[in-house]
Amino acid sequence: MNLLIIYLIIINLAGFYIMKADKAKAKKQEYRISEKTLWLVALALGATGMTLGMNAFRHKTKHLQFKIGLPLLALVDIALCLYLLNLLS
Repeated sequence: MNLLIIYLIIINLAGFYIMKADKAKAKKQEYRISEKTLWLVALALGATGMTLGMNAFRHKTKHLQFKIGLPLLALVDIALCLYLLNLLS
């Protein structure tokens, strides 16, 4: 159970950071992090951190797939994590 909690913290911090980094790259008109990579991190249970990052840095908020998809996936992630933590305890 401790490993699951550590993983969730790390992947969500990574998701938050990725949104910050991609926003910085967008401002500098540099090579960007691909949307495929963003979605892979989100699907790896990092959607909550990415949703927080999206709102904190106002990044990808005009893209409907992110604006709606990330928060919905975050809710699924939270439900799945609560289920797994309950199952493991």
